[in-house]
Amino acid sequence: MQAKSLIVSFSILLLCACHTKKYDTIIRNGLVFDGNGGDPVKADIAIQHDTIAFIGDLKNEFASNEIDANGNAVAPGFINMMGHSEISLIQDGRCQSDIKQGVTTEIFGEFSMGPLNADMKKQMQDGQGDIKFKVAWNTLGEYMNYLEKKGISCNIASFVGTGVVRQYVIGEDNKAPTAAQLDSMKLLVREAMQQGALGVTNALIYPVDFFAKTDELIALSKEAAKYGGTYSSHIRSEGNKFLEAVDEIITISKEAKIPVEIFHLKAAGKNNWNKMDSAITKIENARNEGLNVTADMYTYLAGATGLTSSFPPTLQDGGFGKLWERLHNASIRKQMAKAMNTNASDWENLYFGAGGADKVLLLDFKQDSLKKYIGKTLAEVAKLRYKTPEETAMDLIVQDSTRVGVAYFLMNENNVKKQVSLPWVSFGSDEASYTTEGVFLKSNAHPRAYGNFARVLGHYSRDEKLLTLPAAIYKLANLPAKKLKLQKRGELKVGNYADIVVFDPAKIKDNATYEKPHQYANGMTDVFVNGIQVLKGGKHTNATAGVFIKGPGYGMQ
Repeated sequence: MQAKSLIVSFSILLLCACHTKKYDTIIRNGLVFDGNGGDPVKADIAIQHDTIAFIGDLKNEFASNEIDANGNAVAPGFINMMGHSEISLIQDGRCQSDIKQGVTTEIFGEFSMGPLNADMKKQMQDGQGDIKFKVAWNTLGEYMNYLEKKGISCNIASFVGTGVVRQYVIGEDNKAPTAAQLDSMKLLVREAMQQGALGVTNALIYPVDFFAKTDELIALSKEAAKYGGTYSSHIRSEGNKFLEAVDEIITISKEAKIPVEIFHLKAAGKNNWNKMDSAITKIENARNEGLNVTADMYTYLAGATGLTSSFPPTLQDGGFGKLWERLHNASIRKQMAKAMNTNASDWENLYFGAGGADKVLLLDFKQDSLKKYIGKTLAEVAKLRYKTPEETAMDLIVQDSTRVGVAYFLMNENNVKKQVSLPWVSFGSDEASYTTEGVFLKSNAHPRAYGNFARVLGHYSRDEKLLTLPAAIYKLANLPAKKLKLQKRGELKVGNYADIVVFDPAKIKDNATYEKPHQYANGMTDVFVNGIQVLKGGKHTNATAGVFIKGPGYGMQ
């Protein structure tokens, strides 16, 4: 009898041993796209802690969390090559509009949240819109650590802005740095690179970045290059001087010996649409010569920025406060009304490029009294106010005391289609990540915030067949990881971080429109960030698994 009990007990122990939960999560029955652009394979994926532990047949293994992919696509998490979630993540770290498209990593570019001096901190504090926060950091590294500690669902990484270091040292005046000032700017770049910046960045159509000449940008890029960094830029012109601006970034790459990334590649304005082929040729010639020149894009025909982009950047010499004062001067207002309708060659006139007030859509105001105009065109608001569009634009900026967020309809669909399939082009939203509730509903987003990545997979890959699904996934995940030297990201491989997405290729679809932008995409079912599930069955889990991903120069001296 005793022997029989021992046999039963031993059998129970064996059964328990066989069912030991070896892994934290197993994703079963998926069609696995590893991110390299090849055909998918049917396989299971095991996650242990923050890492991919096994890819293959796991029918005899068990996990605490089991996901049945049911034949759907399983892919590496997508990387938003240029997003603007720097402030939205302070308000809500869930990153929902991007997570629900499969984005697991946000890259901050064009400007940066540090370094900040006392004047810049006050300016950021005083200039806040609907989202209120305390500027509790000084350096870029401190900001990134602050955001990670606060709790975010997506990973984050950032460039350091050349305009930010310029403002830190020189201020907002239109003047060249002295040798001593340039040395101080170089030091700030080195410090940011050591703190984990990916490289240097700017948006050269806007003050103060506009004031920097090419030699200044080369000097700062050389500092970033010492740390393995990249130069990324909203180039100096996407319109009348588009080709010259492409030449400039190629020159910076050559002179500073640094990889360069063109943010949101586009030919803006009808008169410039025919320049895209020449721009592509210039880039590909540079690549054939051995220069590392790449680009990203969003898949929409309108850009979004400030209504202030209807005026010459020199109007902001000295900062936005000076612009605000100047717009009270009747003589200057008369000059600006004329300038708005000028096909300028020395600055980027987005108002003219869009074709006028009916192609300018109002998205964002700080003052509650002006929010009634959100969703209307500048032409419609001008009519309501019984003023010209030019007068209305100036009045709105003065009354809101902000640049006023707008969308300019500038691009051509044929060019968008042409760019989507280019092997060196990845994707970035150029927008914040939002949640469809609370403070975010006080303004309109650009639909790219909710749909840019789903649109690549659904509209351009599945429906338009401009690129295969494996190619689309490669360009959404692996390509940007390689560009930015993000280690162990962008590829489903044992030992890599478990940034993994599961979606239905037949159902993935963007829903956001210009009229109703706050609408999540469909088709993404499950998302893991560093092994933690942040999206389950299409619903956010409220997990904050994101980390600050450091650039290649982190910790170097």
